[in-house]
Amino acid sequence: PKTQIELEIKANKVNYTPGEFSKYADRYLRLTNVSADPEEYWELASVKVKSVGVPNSETTYFVKLKDKTVAPLMELTEDGIVKTINVPYSNSSVSKKVAPAPAVLQKKANPREFLTEEILMASSTAKMAELVAKEIYNIRESKNALLRGQADNMPSDGAQLKIMLDNLNAQEEAMTQMFSGTCNKEERTFTVRLTPDKEFNNEVAFRFSKKLGVVANNDLAGTPFYISLKDLKSVKIPQEDGKKKKDLDGIAYNVPGQAMVTLTDGKKKLYEGELPITQFGVIEYLAPVLFNKNSTIKVYFDPNTGGLLKVDREEGK
Repeated sequence: PKTQIELEIKANKVNYTPGEFSKYADRYLRLTNVSADPEEYWELASVKVKSVGVPNSETTYFVKLKDKTVAPLMELTEDGIVKTINVPYSNSSVSKKVAPAPAVLQKKANPREFLTEEILMASSTAKMAELVAKEIYNIRESKNALLRGQADNMPSDGAQLKIMLDNLNAQEEAMTQMFSGTCNKEERTFTVRLTPDKEFNNEVAFRFSKKLGVVANNDLAGTPFYISLKDLKSVKIPQEDGKKKKDLDGIAYNVPGQAMVTLTDGKKKLYEGELPITQFGVIEYLAPVLFNKNSTIKVYFDPNTGGLLKVDREEGK
């Protein structure tokens, strides 16, 4: 394989719904920058960077099965990249993935369930907002009294205290949302892949727009995010000795080089780390004599880089 750099970008699509008393948020609760208009926008949550292997059409090899050669078992990935030699399929295949437990959605409290008769009978929206704000401050006082041990009816143990505080927190949160509004977030995952054939500096990897989310690197509607790749020269490239590739026998495998990958938004770093890059390495060969003995040689490769992971020997009977 050759290596591609994969960026897994997680972004949230946010739907903001203003609260019933949004225009009184600053006056009664000192909540600033609360909008009275509904809004839909995107926010960047996280970016993960990793190496992935893809078939390299320029490096295709043939396997000769001779009479005395013990190399009959080869396992390939779905893309045709060699994973193992002489390893039973059941041992090398990935174990079954356990399905994640379904997420339990917590039902949000309805703020109107906590409104008193006085609030509901208020003559105007402004009066109603004032009374709801007073109720919020009363809840905060109750919480403080419990935490300080000054409440009239103190709970008998820690578990009961937690239940009381959780209920007060739920009430406060629900009633505060009548001023601050609510945000419903929907997470989306975007994947961007880059094929590095050489070093580069501050190339646009993708763009991000608050209105559109992740967009293509040539879409000027988004703010650019830059990626840099530096070859760390971890693998010494041998000098040409006049030996042609076709004269070399054995099992070919990659010795990937290491590269420093940096992702920034132009000001701060979002990611910096070393990744194995096959294109910055060399191709080596396992000697054919390994497979001509009385023992069975098991070979494990990394399908992302084509690198050699492990060579085991199983004695013949």
